Amino acid sequence: MSVSYGRTRMKRRYAIHMLICILLGVVFGCATSDPPPPKKPTGYPKPYKVFGKWYQPLPDAEGFRQRGIASWYGKDFHGKKTSNGEIYNMYAMTAAHKTLPLGTHVRVHNLENERQVDVRINDRGPFVRGRIIDLSYTAANRIGVVGPGTARVEVVALATPTTPGAGQRISTPPDLHAGNFTFQIGAFVNRENAERLTAQLDKKYKNAHISVYDRGDQIFYRVRVGRFTTLKQAEAQESILIRDGYPNLFIVAE
Repeated sequence: MSVSYGRTRMKRRYAIHMLICILLGVVFGCATSDPPPPKKPTGYPKPYKVFGKWYQPLPDAEGFRQRGIASWYGKDFHGKKTSNGEIYNMYAMTAAHKTLPLGTHVRVHNLENERQVDVRINDRGPFVRGRIIDLSYTAANRIGVVGPGTARVEVVALATPTTPGAGQRISTPPDLHAGNFTFQIGAFVNRENAERLTAQLDKKYKNAHISVYDRGDQIFYRVRVGRFTTLKQAEAQESILIRDGYPNLFIVAE
C-alpha cells in the first residue's frame, strides 16, 4: 500500500510540474511577442503590424538604397485595393515595399541580368522573410523576375511626389531622367568631418558641397559632389568615382 501510495504521489507531482511548465510557456510566449516600435520624432508615419510584426514607415525616401530579393504579384491581387487606396493593376508600373513612403518612385536594378525598371510604390509588402520589394507583373516581366519568381536586386529611391489629399487622383509621375543630379558620398553628424571630406573632394571634382538635413531628432551634414542635368550623365560618372575609392556613393535628384 505504501509503495502504491508513493507512486501515486509522484505521478501527481509530475502532472502538476508539467502543468506549471505549460502555463509558464503560455505566459512567457505572450510576453515575448513583438512589441510596438519605440515612439519616433514628429513627422514619422504611424507604424503598422502584419503577421505579429511591427513595421515603421520612413518619413522620407531621400538617399534610400537597399539590396535584397525581389518578387512579384499578379492575378490574385489584380483589381483589389492597395495600401494607398488605389486599385491594384498588375499591368501598371508599381510595386509594394514595407517602409518606403507611398508614392515614392524607385529604380529596381536586377543584379543578375543588369536590367532595370522604374516603378512607383503604392502598396505595402512583401511580408515574406528575406524579400524587400514586390513588383507588379509588368514591371517584374521587364527585368526578368516573372520566370524564376525572385531575383536579387538593388532598389534606389528617385523621387517622392507630393502626397495627394483624400479623394484626389495621383499626380503624373515627375520626369526622373532630367533635372539636377549629384552624388552623395557620405553623411555626418559632425560638421567638421563633413567639411574635411568636402575639401578633399573639391581638389579633384566640381561642385563639392554640403547639404544640411534636419531629421527632427538629429542634424546630418550630407557631402555631395558633381552636377548633372540628366540621369544618364550622372550614371556615366558613377564608375569613375567608385574607381577612385567611393564605392558607397549614390545618385541624388536635387
